[in-house]
Amino acid sequence: MDTEQLIQSLTRDVPAVRRHAVSRRIALGLVGGGAITTVLVAVLLGIRPDLHLAMQGYSFWLKWIYTIALGISAVIGVARLARPDDGSFGWLWLAAAPVLLLVGVCAAELAATPMRHWPHMWLGHSWMVCSWTVLGLSLPIFIGLLWSFRWLAPTRLRAAGATAGLAAGALAAAIYCLHCPETSALFVLTWYTLGIVLTTALGALVGPKLLRW
Repeated sequence: MDTEQLIQSLTRDVPAVRRHAVSRRIALGLVGGGAITTVLVAVLLGIRPDLHLAMQGYSFWLKWIYTIALGISAVIGVARLARPDDGSFGWLWLAAAPVLLLVGVCAAELAATPMRHWPHMWLGHSWMVCSWTVLGLSLPIFIGLLWSFRWLAPTRLRAAGATAGLAAGALAAAIYCLHCPETSALFVLTWYTLGIVLTTALGALVGPKLLRW
């Protein structure tokens, strides 16, 4: 049997993959994990009582735009890395855009604020728990994405794990906005981002072990 015959025999009874199967599988993991994270925020932390008023200010939307934009760019990376031998990392430019935008907003805020108020802008009221809370809330979404990957065919396991962690951390941070009362862009850039980085590092650490196929 030559190579061509071997390939034909191996693929003879393989069923066709449905169109958009990868997107559907990733969406299931995201929706399932995101629903659990939302319930955890509502039950354990509580939705901020002034949410309606907060949504009328720019700081709430700044946090949401930052975290959701970062999450969407990471999900694009997840979809690409879910396929075998995809070495494209162009989506990283999309992930860099919201970070650079927030850096610019921070610079403008600091320039317009007396230096004596900078420490409060940086630390807020919850800096000691914010990053760890984002990490904890990201776990259901991260597990959902790992479940999605187990049905797919990633070959760059560490990159796939890190990207899943980035997506989970960013989307968990977006849900955390429903509770968090902090308003400073500097706070968000520092402590939200640190929580997202921790989740990304966790994904890079466990990806090669949990995504092996």
